[in-house]
Formats: sequence, C-alpha cells, structure tokens
Amino acid sequence: MTLTPSSAGSVRGRPRGTSRQSRAGVAFVAGYVLLLVAFGVLPTCYAIYFAFTNAGGAFTGFSNFVTTAQDFRFVDSLGHVALYLVFWLLSLVVFVVVLALLLHKLSSGPVSQALRFLYYVPGALAGAASVLVWLFMLDPTVSPVSSLLETLGFHTFGEVIAPGNLALLFTIIAFWTGAGGWIVVMYGALNNIPKDVMEAARIDGANGWQTAWRVQIPMLRKWIVYMVILAFAGGAQLFVEPQLLSLASTGVAGRDYSLNQLTYDFAFQMNNINGAAAVSVELLVVSVSVAGVFVARSGFFDAD
Repeated sequence: MTLTPSSAGSVRGRPRGTSRQSRAGVAFVAGYVLLLVAFGVLPTCYAIYFAFTNAGGAFTGFSNFVTTAQDFRFVDSLGHVALYLVFWLLSLVVFVVVLALLLHKLSSGPVSQALRFLYYVPGALAGAASVLVWLFMLDPTVSPVSSLLETLGFHTFGEVIAPGNLALLFTIIAFWTGAGGWIVVMYGALNNIPKDVMEAARIDGANGWQTAWRVQIPMLRKWIVYMVILAFAGGAQLFVEPQLLSLASTGVAGRDYSLNQLTYDFAFQMNNINGAAAVSVELLVVSVSVAGVFVARSGFFDAD
C-alpha cells in the first residue's frame, strides 16, 4: 500500500507515545468499568428484579413497595432518616466550609499541616470502629467527658441515647468521622483559586468576610455540591451507627431506626427478600433523583 503525502504526514505527525498512553488509559478505565458492573450495575439489576417479583419469581408490579410502605415502622424510619439528613447536611456544609476557610487563612506552616492531619485522622477509622469509640465517649460512667455529660443532665448511658437524641448523636458521629476529609478537600480547592482573583478582590477593598462570601464560596460551589451529593447518598443509607447502638443498648435505640435497618429486618428476620429489595430500590431512586436535581440546578458540568 502506498501512502499519500497527506496520510504519511498524519502518521509522521502523530506523537509516538499517543497509542501507548491510549492503551494505558483504556486499561485503567476498563478496570473501573469491570468493578462498576460487578459490584454496582449487576447488584442493582438484581435488586430491581426482586423488588418487582414475589418469592416464586412472578411479576407483582408495585405490590412489594405498597406492602413495605404500609409497615407500621416505615414512616417512623423515614422520618428518622430525614431528620438526620437535615442535621448532617447542614452541619457538613456550614462547618466544613467555615473550617476550610479558616484553615486557608493560616500560612502553610507547621500549624496548618498539623490541623490538616488532625482533621483527617478520624476518617481513618472505619464506621464500626468510630461508633465503638463513641459508645465509650457517651457512657457517663466511663467517658473522659463524663463531667460535661452530667452538666448537660445525662447521668446514665440510657439517658444519653434516648430516641429523641439519636439524630443529633448520629450527626456528631458522622461529622467526626467524615468531615475532616472534606475540610482537606475544600482547603485544596481554595488553594486552586487564582491569586489574581484574590488580589483583585483585595484591591477592590473587600474584607475577609466579603472575599469569602462573594469570591471563595461561589468558586467552591461545585465542590460543595459534590460533597452534598455524596453525603446525602451515604446518610440515606444510615445503618452501622444505629445497628451497633441498638445492640450495645439492648434495644433502647431500636433495631428499626433507619430504613436500612428496616431493610435488614425484612430480609433476615421476616425472610422477605422482595420487600427488602423494594426499600433498597426506593433509596436508590431518591438518591439518584436528588443528585440529578443538584447537578442540574448547579451547572455542575458547565465549563467555567
């Protein structure tokens, strides 16, 4: 085959390492796609199949969804998770952004590095381990902050974990575990704001508050939206904290506090796999819908 001048020029003009880089990129993406299909797509399809069928595999429409929604625990569990999500998302957005801004105000010296390390350390603990730490912290008889708990009027472990306190307690546990990593992420995002933008704000006479409100926070919008989407998805699946607290308190906290606990109860206590799948699919639909709304309203994929 004879190469024409144009085709020969295109071959010669193509970088030698382009094909190798392309193959490497395909290999990395293929590994992710394989894991996504194996542990994401297939289990989701399997759950959807169970949600719309009965134990014999016959199609039942929305009957499983209706049955689970009519369960006397469903509305209470839904309300618990909704209240927890309000506390969790508000505290995450407000405190993470504020602490990241304050951290950014510090120089990149030892103090800033130490604070970033301290923020990140709690996130190294797995969910179950962090709950065990807090079980120790919340028991006035052994807690190192027992004097504070007694000052607040809590003298026994049962009083601390009363049902009315659980949403706030789970918010504190989740914030202690997960907020530090997001503070570090926001700090990195703040460092990527162009210096000429910050200098222009200073020249225009903006003080620290005005710079944060009118320049830095708007430029963090997409990172905040990303954080809220992941935090909502994780918070809607609340399970480890109430489950361990229920076991430690011999049922005081309740084993059906969250929707995921109710799903667990349907599957392994009532042998109703189809009902459990229906609740799981509902959580998936809500999480995807909320993510879609945030992405659409925030212009998440718009080019800056």
